[in-house]
Amino acid sequence: MAGRAHTEGYLAQPVIMGHGSVFRGALAGVLTLDFEGWTLERGQLTPGAYGEGYADRRHPHTYLHEALLVGSGAFRGTGVSLAIGKGFVPFGTDDPMMRPFVGYPVNHHLAQILERYVAIGAVRRSRFSFEAGLFNGDEPRSAGAPPNADRFGDSWAARATVAATRDIEVQGSYAFVTSPEIAEGAGLDQRKWSAAARFDRASGRLRSALIEWARTDALIGNLRANSFTSVLGEASLAVRSFTISGRYENTTRPEEQRLLDPFRTSRNPTDLGIIGITRWQIGTAAVSWARTLGPFDVAPFAEAAYARPSEELKPTAFVPLEFYGADSIWSVSLGARIGVGPMQHRMGRYGAGMPNASRARSHAGH
Repeated sequence: MAGRAHTEGYLAQPVIMGHGSVFRGALAGVLTLDFEGWTLERGQLTPGAYGEGYADRRHPHTYLHEALLVGSGAFRGTGVSLAIGKGFVPFGTDDPMMRPFVGYPVNHHLAQILERYVAIGAVRRSRFSFEAGLFNGDEPRSAGAPPNADRFGDSWAARATVAATRDIEVQGSYAFVTSPEIAEGAGLDQRKWSAAARFDRASGRLRSALIEWARTDALIGNLRANSFTSVLGEASLAVRSFTISGRYENTTRPEEQRLLDPFRTSRNPTDLGIIGITRWQIGTAAVSWARTLGPFDVAPFAEAAYARPSEELKPTAFVPLEFYGADSIWSVSLGARIGVGPMQHRMGRYGAGMPNASRARSHAGH
């Protein structure tokens, strides 16, 4: 901030993931525990990131990231399922945690809705799947705070997906979220759209690719107060034992008054307005080297991002050049991913809502 450089170290994304099933898969359980509330309370330094009271830091996720029971079956060639618990809303793309970058994209709060109490019904026929769900609109207040159960059902979402091939899928989704930023309600509602094409393959040179578009309108009643958009493209290549990844993002985000800590904003705003909208254009390149050491998958990585924030609206009370002290920002991350065992499931897809068969991956591959 104000032209200062920041250097930090921490343990990010410490998670335990697992799932199991009984009755030949008719009843399954999904569990993901995330301990960032202990290791990342101040947030992960990420220029452009925002949400849940954090700005330019990616907030820690809740300890109970996912915990669902999923009942599945089939009727005349059509797969059906019902998922109940806490987890991802059937909207947008998979959790960025499952993608090959350490830094989350700015559009995390535009392109995903997570950590809510959910009830999701899904059907799948051949290459087509459809999901619809009810959930509580409020965002988590802290890593240890549960969702507001009294608000369950005040928001809804639907997503349609076509698996064009085993490696390629296309999704479109819509959500209406009631007062996400004020847990007691009476805040701005959100109307959200998402469309994306995804490629994922366990072998070959091109391993993964994603192109997505997202839009969120903030509403006062039926009146649109603000609109935020995102376009993102990313891809990963396998070159011998290295994974080389690139991402470009163009996203607008709201600006709110900062507290004495310039990385934090109020969770209980005194009014429903914002002080500006910033457009973030960010190019990111990453390389990791996958190794297996006994039971551990280890992948040292290096990641660099170049960001250019600019005011979307003029005049504005928030001028990025004045706040950051520069018209461009460089960030570099060095570290290693360490894991034991395979990643068991795609985060955010459950039961018949899974368009392609899940393939277990090593942590080193991500």
